Amino acid sequence: MDTYIAYFDESGDDGISTASSSYFVLTSMYMSAESWQSNYNKIKAFRASLKKSHGFHASEEMHTKHLLSNKEPYRKYGWTNQQRQDIIKYFTLCLAELDVKFINTIIDKTKITTSDYHVLENALKYNIQRIENDSAGKWNYIIITDQGRIAPMRKTARAIRAYNPIQSKYSLDFKNEPINNLIEDILEKDSKESYFVQMCDFVSYIVHLYYRTQYKKQPLPNRVGQVVDEKFIGRVMATLKNSGKLNTKASSRSTYGLVIYPR
Repeated sequence: MDTYIAYFDESGDDGISTASSSYFVLTSMYMSAESWQSNYNKIKAFRASLKKSHGFHASEEMHTKHLLSNKEPYRKYGWTNQQRQDIIKYFTLCLAELDVKFINTIIDKTKITTSDYHVLENALKYNIQRIENDSAGKWNYIIITDQGRIAPMRKTARAIRAYNPIQSKYSLDFKNEPINNLIEDILEKDSKESYFVQMCDFVSYIVHLYYRTQYKKQPLPNRVGQVVDEKFIGRVMATLKNSGKLNTKASSRSTYGLVIYPR
């Protein structure tokens, strides 16, 4: 049986309050272990090219929200809005060349009606369920996530190994389908040390912006809107989909396979 590696990162606050963010996006990027080295080499070469073209140090962490908002540590580069837009474009084209899949789960906190709703835990559960579905028993996988949320994520992953209720498509009945192919507890790695976690951050924030503008009909954040517009975000999403990077089977309710809860 083949083994896959899944990386996770998020955009937005996972607290139930909408004060800091109205929705939470959890993104996974997974690949066969056999593809890992090739993917890594492509990203490494891409980051080296960014160093030559824009001075963007290969060891500098890519934090997409901060880059688009012109926050530290990116101000020191003195990039223009066009240059920052170009960097987003180049990251998109790099992703299009990788042998990976992305799943994006979105928790819209404005739709939550109970005070005991667990934002992170539900987002993780829905995401793992889709990875499990894609594996179809043909491969197992390990999960690596950014630091900071490891305790609740491990607890959730352990729980759905034993009890994972899935509602029938044809009735209100539920059946238990425990997660079988996840290996080990969820592991953590500092995003500064992982190009793959940084790529999850990139897609997660792009999805965040797409959901904000297309689903919620809200404008882009002021600073972000000075660099990119809705059409640009739409083109990034289309590129990821057309290059086969988005697992569109994750949800039939979305063109891009976005898994959105509560329904």
